Amino acid sequence: MLANFLVPILEDGWRFIAIFAGLAFVGALTGLAWLFWPLMLLLFWSIYFFRDPPRGVPQEEGILIAPADGLVQMVVEAVPPAELGLGDQPLTRVSIFLSVFDVHINRAPCAGTVEVVAYRPGKFLNAAADKASDENERSAIALRLADGRLIGCVQIAGWVARRIVTYIKPGQHIVAGERFGHIRFGSRTDLYLPSGARLLVAAGQRMIGGETVMAELDPKVVTARTAIEF
Repeated sequence: MLANFLVPILEDGWRFIAIFAGLAFVGALTGLAWLFWPLMLLLFWSIYFFRDPPRGVPQEEGILIAPADGLVQMVVEAVPPAELGLGDQPLTRVSIFLSVFDVHINRAPCAGTVEVVAYRPGKFLNAAADKASDENERSAIALRLADGRLIGCVQIAGWVARRIVTYIKPGQHIVAGERFGHIRFGSRTDLYLPSGARLLVAAGQRMIGGETVMAELDPKVVTARTAIEF
């Protein structure tokens, strides 16, 4: 447990840590125990929440890794958000629910060129609800692989999370496991698998963002494209 605290802190989190530390200091000066101890708990929780642990990113080609820490809440066939540009046919959607105790940094599921970064305002329903994918505030990204396929990933706010932060821009090349954003303070991340991908995880399984291998891409797609090019 101590090792989880002794890790780098996300830069965006320092201001929240400073606020809670300042309030706790005021509580200590006033001698109000009922104020001081809850603020100290919030201080330690904020340090824990904004942790940014290093991850051992798998280097194999043709795999998709978890874009977030958390629990696989559902695996369904669903039409991707229109802004992703993935078409109107249902694809396998894997939804990872992030509790307030999970690392909230999002990582690229694979290497690729950023094709789309699209923010859409919306509601703040419980992120565990299926309709949160359609109705909640979200930020959608699409990565173009070297073979031309698109991988869709969506950051979704929940009833506690009220701020989605995305670092990347269209045209930027990112590597597998690279940080592309984070969400405060409880949320969900959806990953849309391309046709033919073999899913390796199931609902109820815990993910480690940047480490857990979630799916294998269909190698036939690469082979077919290579044959056309030559």
